Order: sequence, then C-alpha cells, then structure tokens
Amino acid sequence: MALSAADLQKRHELEGAPDPFPSLSQAVPAKLRASPSLPLDTESEEAFPALASATPVTDSAPKSVWGSTAGPRIKSAIPKAPVFADSFNLSAIDLSNSGKDGKPATLGEVIKQVIVKYNVKVEASANQKSHQTTFHVKADSQKDLDKAKRSLLALCSPQVTIVINAPASTIASIIGPKGATLKQIRDQTSVRVDIPKRDVGTANGNGHVNGNGKAHDEDEDEEPTIPVTLTGPQPLAYEAQALLNQIISSRTSKSTQRVRDIPAHILPFIVVRRTLFLSAAPDGYVSLALNAPAREITATGDREGVTRVVDSIKQTIAGFEAALKSIKISLPKRQHRLLTGQNADTIMIKSSCGVVVGKDDDTSDEVTVWGQPADLPNGLSAVMEQANSQYIHELTLPGPAAFSKQLASYFGKINFDKTIKASHPNVEVYLPSPDATTANYVIDLVGPKADVDAAIKQISDLLGKLIGSTRDVTVEWLFHRIIVGKYGKKLKQFHEAHNVNVYFPDEATESSNVLLVYDPSTPNASIFPDEKKKHLDEVEKEIVKWTSEIASVKTEVVPVEKRWHEAIVGHGGTTLNAVIGEDTTLSIKVGAEAGDATNADIIVVRGVAADVDRAIKDILKIIEDAKNDEIVNSYSTEFDIDKEYVGRIVGSQGAGINKLRDQLGVKVDVSDDVDEKDKDVTGKKKKAVHQKSRVKITGRKENAEEAKKRILVQLERLADETSEILKIPAQYHSSLIGQNGKYAIRLEEKYSVKITFPRQNADNGESKTREQLKPDEVLVKGGRKGVAGAKSELLEATEFEKESNNVIKFTVPTRSVARILGRGGASINEIKDATDAQIDIEKGSDEATSNTSITLRGTKKAIAEAKAAILAISEQVTEEVTASVTVENKFHRTIIGAGGQGLKELVARCDGPSDPKLQAGLIRFPRQGEPSDEVRIRGEPTLVAKLKAELELRVATLRDRVTLAVDIPAPQHRMLIGRGGQNLNEIEQKFDVKIQFPGSRTYNQAGEPENLADFADVDPANIVKVSGSRAAVEKALVDLKGNIRATPADMITSTVDVPLKYHNAISQQGSFFRTLKSHGVSVDHSLQPPKASTPARPTPSARIDDVADGTEPEWEVVPNHAEEEDVQSVWTLKARDQAGIEKAQTLIKQAIESASRQSHVGFLTMPDRSTFPRIVGTKGANVARLRNETGADITVSRENNTIVIIGSESEIVAAKDAILRMVSNPGRSRRND
Repeated sequence: MALSAADLQKRHELEGAPDPFPSLSQAVPAKLRASPSLPLDTESEEAFPALASATPVTDSAPKSVWGSTAGPRIKSAIPKAPVFADSFNLSAIDLSNSGKDGKPATLGEVIKQVIVKYNVKVEASANQKSHQTTFHVKADSQKDLDKAKRSLLALCSPQVTIVINAPASTIASIIGPKGATLKQIRDQTSVRVDIPKRDVGTANGNGHVNGNGKAHDEDEDEEPTIPVTLTGPQPLAYEAQALLNQIISSRTSKSTQRVRDIPAHILPFIVVRRTLFLSAAPDGYVSLALNAPAREITATGDREGVTRVVDSIKQTIAGFEAALKSIKISLPKRQHRLLTGQNADTIMIKSSCGVVVGKDDDTSDEVTVWGQPADLPNGLSAVMEQANSQYIHELTLPGPAAFSKQLASYFGKINFDKTIKASHPNVEVYLPSPDATTANYVIDLVGPKADVDAAIKQISDLLGKLIGSTRDVTVEWLFHRIIVGKYGKKLKQFHEAHNVNVYFPDEATESSNVLLVYDPSTPNASIFPDEKKKHLDEVEKEIVKWTSEIASVKTEVVPVEKRWHEAIVGHGGTTLNAVIGEDTTLSIKVGAEAGDATNADIIVVRGVAADVDRAIKDILKIIEDAKNDEIVNSYSTEFDIDKEYVGRIVGSQGAGINKLRDQLGVKVDVSDDVDEKDKDVTGKKKKAVHQKSRVKITGRKENAEEAKKRILVQLERLADETSEILKIPAQYHSSLIGQNGKYAIRLEEKYSVKITFPRQNADNGESKTREQLKPDEVLVKGGRKGVAGAKSELLEATEFEKESNNVIKFTVPTRSVARILGRGGASINEIKDATDAQIDIEKGSDEATSNTSITLRGTKKAIAEAKAAILAISEQVTEEVTASVTVENKFHRTIIGAGGQGLKELVARCDGPSDPKLQAGLIRFPRQGEPSDEVRIRGEPTLVAKLKAELELRVATLRDRVTLAVDIPAPQHRMLIGRGGQNLNEIEQKFDVKIQFPGSRTYNQAGEPENLADFADVDPANIVKVSGSRAAVEKALVDLKGNIRATPADMITSTVDVPLKYHNAISQQGSFFRTLKSHGVSVDHSLQPPKASTPARPTPSARIDDVADGTEPEWEVVPNHAEEEDVQSVWTLKARDQAGIEKAQTLIKQAIESASRQSHVGFLTMPDRSTFPRIVGTKGANVARLRNETGADITVSRENNTIVIIGSESEIVAAKDAILRMVSNPGRSRRND
C-alpha cells in the first residue's frame, strides 16, 4: 500500500506550522486509555457511597448526600480519552514470516500478538468475493495506532524486493549525515535498504605512448546509477520506495539521456519530428542534439521532461520498426554521393521516404529506400530523380598503386578538395582515402558538367606536375616525434633549399612511410625529372642520416605474472606513464594487448634500445617492490574484546576503524567469536556473561601493533565508563540544551561525556531517543570523573533556571490585544526587550466582551515589570462603541484625501488622538472593489459621536456639490492659471471651489457638467469645469467670465495634404504640434493613422541538427512603409495672421521630406542586454549623439535584445556600425558613455 506525500506528512506530525501563540488554557487530552464502556461495580464505595448515620436534630437540617450539593451518586459522564481509529484492506495475506520455529502463525495469533504489544483493539473481516481482508484498528494515541498498523502490515504481507536505480550523485543524500536519513527510512518502514559500494574504476592495462589506454569514455555525459535494493513487507516496501523517490527527485532536477544506436533507415524519420518530441514536455525546458555519424540523439533539460521526450522518441522508433518497409535497387557507386546529407533530406520532404546507401569502402552498388508501403513508389521515383540530378565524373589517379597512394596522401595533406571547391563553388569534390585497400584511387567530382570539366583540367594540370615529384622514405614510426622535435627547423629549410615538403603520417597509424613531395606550386619549381630526383635524393639522404644518428629500435618481451600487472599500470595508468616518460619513444603493451591471446603473463616493450632497457629495469623494480610490500603487509595480529564495546570501537559508519586505516595503513576486521566450543552437549549456547568478538589487524608489523595498542587503550577507557540518570523537570531542558545545543555540547567537550535529553512525542510523552528515558530524566554517560563534573554543573544550572523561570498567567480584555501587540508586534517586542520576559498570548474570541489569557515566564522582577506594562496598555483601551455612516463610493477618495490627510484632519477637528497608531482603525472605509457604501467608526463613545456628526456634515456638503462648465478660449487658460497656479489658487480659495482645465490629470475625474448640453458646439479644448456648492460655483463662473479677454473675430485658415503613412514620423509623439502651437497655429486632421508601428522582425526557423551560436549580433533590414496605403490626410491650419500660416507650412514641408527619407528599418539583435547601458549612455546621451551623427532614429527596446534603427539605408548602416564599434570597445570612448 503506497502512501502519498500528504499521508506521510500527516503520519510524522509535520502537517502545518506550530501556532506562534499557543493556547495555555485548553485542556490537555487525557493520556490514559479509557475503555468505551466501563463495567458497573456495585461494590464501589466511590460509585455508591454509604448514607450518613443518624445524628441529633440541630438548628440546621443535615445535608443529604442525595441533595443537589452532593451531586449524583453515579456520574452521568465519565471523561474519555480520544479514540483514534483507522481501517485498511489487504488483498493477499502471507503469514509465513510471522510464526516461530519455522511454522507459520494463524491470523488470530498475529492479531492477538499486536493487541497485547500495543494495547489496541483490532477487528478483522474477510470478503470472499473480493478476496480481501479488512482490518479495523482502534487505539488511545495516534502513535500506538500507527505502530499497530505497521506491525500488522509487516506480519501479514508477503516479502518483496524492489530495486531503484538511483543516480550516483543522490546516494549521499539518501544515506544522509552519518547515515541519519537512511536510518530514519529503515526505522520508519522496517524495510531493509541495501546500497552497494561504488566501484572504483581500475585503469586499463594499455600503457603505450599513442594514448589508447584511456580508463573511461570521456564523451559519456549520462550520470551512472547505483542499484538500491529494498526488501520487506510489500506495503512498507512501497512506502520506502516513495520516500527514496522523493529524495532523488529533490536532488536531480536536471538530466541528460541518450537514445543510441538508432537504425540508419529510421534516423531520417526521427530527425524531422523534433517539434513533436519537444511537445511531450510542454512545461519543462528540454533541448535535443543530433549526432548523425553515431546515430544517436541527446536530450538535456528537466529530468521529467527529458524522460518523457526520450520515451516519445523510443516509442516512435519502435513504431517505425514495425511499419516501415524497404525496396532495394542498384545504382552506380558514384551516384551514391547524390543521395546523402541534404539530398537525403530533400527526398524525405518530397516523398516521406528515407534512403540508405553503403559506406564509401563498401563495394556494393545497393541502395535501400525505406518508407510506408503507400509512399514507396513516390520514394523510388524521388531517389532516381535525385541520383540523376547532377553530372558525376570519376577521375582515376594515374601510375602504379604506390604512386597513386602517394598522390592520395598528398591531396589529403594539402586539403586539395577545398582548393578545388574555392575555384569551382558548384563542384563537390570527394578525395580517396590513402588507407583504402582498392587497386585504384578515384576522385569523384559532382556538379554541372562545365564546372566539372574545368575542375578536371585543374586536377590534371597538377597531376602532370607531380609526376616524378613524390617519394616514400621508410623511417621507424617511433622516431617521427624525435625527428620533428629535434630537426624541426631543418625540415622547414628543406623547402627553401630543395623545394621539398616532408609529410609524416599520423602517429596513431604506427606507419613508417614518410612522404617527400617536390612542391610544384612554387614559381621556381623545375619541370625536369632529373632536377626533381636530385632534390628528393638530397632530402632522403639527410633524413636517413638523422635516423641512423638517433639509435636502433628493439623489442623485448618481459614475462610478468598477471597479478603484478595492476601494480605496473597503477591507478589510471599513472605508474605506467611514469615508466614511459615524457620525452621518450616507448610503446609498452601489457597482457592481452601485446597481441598474444594465449599468454596474458607478458609485457611487450618496443622503442629505442636504451629506453627499452631502462623501462624493463623500472618494471622489474616495481615488481620487486610489490612483492616486498606483500611480504611486509602480510603481518596480522588477533585479540578478543567484549562484544558490548564493538560498536564503540568500530564507530558510526565505521569511522573508528577507518581512522586507523587512514593513519596507520592497516586493515581492521571484527567478527563474532562463537564456535562449537561455546556450545554444550545439548547443542545450546552457554549462557555467558561477557560475549567476545575477535579483532584481526593486518598490515606492517609496527603499524599493526600500534593499532592494537590504541584499541586496547580505548577499551580501558570504556571499562571506566559509567552513566547516571538525573531527575530534571522537562520544562528546564531547552534552557540547559541551549540554542542549537551549544550549552550541552560545551559540557560534553569539557568533561568528555555524552549527555542525552529525551525527545518527547506530543501524543503521549514517550521518548524518541535510543535510551528509554522518561520526560524528566537526563542521561550522562562517560568516565566517572567526567560524569561527576557534568552532573554538578547540570544540577547547578537547573537550580538557576528554577529561580529565573517563574510563570504567571492573567487575562486582559480581548479588545486590547491589538494595542498590546502593536503594529507588526512592535509593542510586545518592546516589552520583551525591556524586561527580558517571555510572553505568550492566547488566541482570543471575536466577542468584544471576552478575555484573552497571557502567560509570562522569567525572573520574578521581569514578569512583574512585563505584567505592569501590559496592564497599563490594556487600561488605556476603554469601552468602545461602533457606528456607521452611509457615504457614497464616489465621495470616498475625496474624504480620505491624499495619503490619508483628509481623515487625519477630520480626526483632529474632533479632538481625536494625534498618534497614527491610535488613529488607525477609528474610521474604516470599504475596501477597493467592494460595493458597500457603509463607513464604520469604532472607538470611545464621545469621539465616535463627534466623528459621525462631522462625517455626516462633510457628506452633506459633497452631495450638494455640482459641476458646471464655462467656455474659455484655450489660449487664455495659461493667463487664468497664472505662474505656478497662483491665480487659480486665489480663485479656488475665494469661492471654495475646484477648477479643472482641459489637459489636467484630474479633469476627467471631475465628472460631466450639468450644463454640458449648452456647449455642444463649443471646442472641447475650451470647456473648463468648476466644482463646488451651487452658489459658490455660480459666483466663480461670473468671476471667470469677467477675466476673459476679447479675441479677434476672424481666424486665417489654410489646408495642407500630408501622406497618412508619414503621420507618426512627423508628429514625433506630439512634439511637432506643440511646436506649431508655439507659433500660434492649431491643426485639425481629416484622418488619423490606426497606430504607430514599424515592420515586424521576421521569425527565423530551426531544425534538430541546426547549431546556433548565439554569441554574435544579428542584423536584418526591411523596407519602411512598404505595406501601408498611399492615402493623403488633409491638415487644416488655423492662425491669427498669415505669417503663422506660412511658418507652419514651411515646417510641415520640411517634416514630410525628412519622413520620406526614412525608407528602411534595421533590426540589430544583440546576444544579450548587458551592453545596452553602454549603448544608451547617461540619460540617453549616447543614443542622442548617434542620432545627431548619423541622422537615423534609434530605439533601444526595453522588452527584448533588439535595437530598431529607422532612416535611409546609408543612415541605418552607419548607425549600426557605430553601435557595434561602441560595444566592441570595452573602455569609455566618450565622457558621457
């Protein structure tokens, strides 16, 4: 039965956060188990008390025990502890592991065992139809319920084994610090968790100089996994599996997986489905990379997303394996060139079919077409069309095989195919491999016939010059490195003196042929064979001379037993590399790599004689040292120790013996020393007081004896160890432990002891520590003297805590709690800091008449001062009343004022508090968005009455408020407002009104004037709004009209046609019209553009095998106004005089000419936004400078990495170049950069 994360959280009491103000008045649930129904004991004196005996008559009658004051004889309700219950089903019950002596127990015996052990009630019922057994468990505590349930699951469920492949990097998190996490999982689920040791990769035995002895594949990106085995009852094993998966998923958010060995005929169908695969992980980032030669796809990104993408790819491959069919045809080998790479992609696009051709070294002419059966005819046609789409010519290299091979090698060394490609771009050149085993070496040329013929002529010209110009010289390949390093300058001088180039083969091929070529491309090259031969002879003679001067090469076979090979190679090949050396020419092959599969006990050494002798000497010395080490480290000593001390000697996770191993280089083994002599004749073990364990130490004699000495000294110290349990009330434990355990740790370090405090369960107080401690017990363990010292200090600290840990509890009215706490807890924190007392405030009731309990802890002085401070605040909060006023929502903002200033003035007029803390909460308006018009006032009765009256008066004034309009020519608005609004403020204060001019931010908020209909024919720019009481507004209107100056009766008008597509460029976001207005000219437009826009940047496309750099800027240019209609907008100009009209016409004409020159838009996309501050400059200084210098309009985006440049083609290119120069220069090019 797998448990969800929520179940596990609830089970381990982690659900929710602790209450910062825990209630101290709530009754603690009873801890003792109460039976649901108690038997009635008629003999109980408590349940049936005896009647009182007769007594003499007195003035007051005796009270009967049956009276109301005595209470009922039988209590009506017996307090019961809360009962915890749970039910679960098991479909398969396996009792084979629950019995004794190999006999399985019955279900009844198992249930009885659980009932007795955990003091619970268990009921079981079986359903024959569903084959399930239902268990119902009841217990007095949640912990007992969980234990009983877990025990039933363990005893009744079959044993299963689950293997989880965990990434190697998560093993440390699974184990946890000192194995704490793993131990918690084992203890919680009772499941065995086995984690194998990580294998340490051994070095490959290949140590020869050409580097074939790599210990691992460096290209491997996937993280290795470790199999984690879970063994236990089925439901609990699933629970442990869920816990481990949670740890793994929290530690591995990223992953890399590969789909390898994709069949060649399926790979083309997979490549074109990149978008489909990525859609399998819509919520996570996943990238795909294709390695076509290796036929594999690598997925990298979020772990879950990578898993889904890889599964999708594998499912697609499996589907194609079943669905694809093939047709085989024969085509000349030369035409195979036209069916690979991009040509194969073309065939896939045309016909939905893939094509597979043989490798270059394959002599077969067979071509295979793959696809769906319905698509194969089209695929076959597409292959034939592509195979015959271009002209192909095969040029066979001349001469005998040796000369042809020399030519092929030379062409490869000089990259002759690239030379031909540069001269003839339309021709594809395929050079033969010099290592091919074919008799003829052929160059394939593909392209238009005219271009191919020209390329053939160029190759033929070079072949003619190379006749008699090549030669092979045999030089031992081990000497190549020495010759290049020692005679490198002379090799270069060969070309100057003899016009001969020397080409050495790749070292990995171990080839001894050195190619000499008389360079035909130099101007002074001779065409005479004798002259060429002379120079080649001179160079060959010099190289042979160098070879003879170096030394002779020899090969030695050294017999070495295979068990010593690891010592010779060393970890990761380090020892073998040291033997080979850095500057020597040696090849050392170990074991099977030597080439003799029948004999692995040899080492082959090849190289210069002196180096071979030195290497063999070093190898023999390594073998001798290894034999000596084996003899030296073969010493061992054994002794017995008491079994009770084994855990302390071994240490946590083997820390003790690991320390001995690291410091002394010894191996320590501990085993139980129980053999047949410990058994009596009856076959039973003797009852021994001290059981023994055997310790075996192996290593050098001196080190082994030192390790034994250290263990025996530790045993003596453990024998002196004692423990003592101190009775310390649990309420003082946290103070004795200290923050993060610092006080307890100090005592442990000072006295070399171990101090254990009980960790209590909230349900029943049962200890969670290894030692069975009661809540008021503290265990001190260590040496006798240390235990005595720690005990003394702990008891002294306890007495101090008793004096300073006094507790008092009192109540305050709930209405005062908010004031006591203060805003953000400021008030209560001040009291805590001033008195050093701990204060806990219980959550109170919402009723205003209820009380809230407060608990104080600390010294008597501290809690007295804290109580006085709290009561002083509480007494300030008198009886409060609440009143409400209906205020329309439209008046709320006006009454509140800017920053709440209106409310502050309202409270001040009513003699309210000036402290903002006390003002908060007096008047509460509905929150923004609430439809309510009710404003609540809460506080002292007198203050509430004043605030209500003042608020009602303010609302009445606002309700009488009207807004009227007046026609004032726009040119006179500035005069009426005055400098700094002086004239406007005087009018507003004089008449107590609010005047709004067109263009102000609050103009629209003033609402629609009542007399707006009277101004239907008036220009909206001339309408001024006046708000206030009706009488005041009417007086203000008369005053405003009296200040209006007379205007000229006639206005001069003129019209200008402006292309609508240039409107936005001319207006410059309204600045152009403001310029015209400064000349006394206003403009009306017959048409308005829909919006200001520039052509959008084209969206690029990508394939799965595209490689994006992303480090270089991208530049794209598109025409401006290309898609806009050529429509004319009529601009009507109005001015007082002809001069203004003419000035405006001149400015508009210049603006149209400037806008028409902005013919192109350039998009400069940077790799990132890091360079934008440098491009913009301080307050845009750099952009302004570039605009002035280039004449282009430059806009730096705030949303992406693109800079938009608008202007003529030359202007935007100049601006782009200037920006790139600025970005490439890391220094400060100008003062304002």
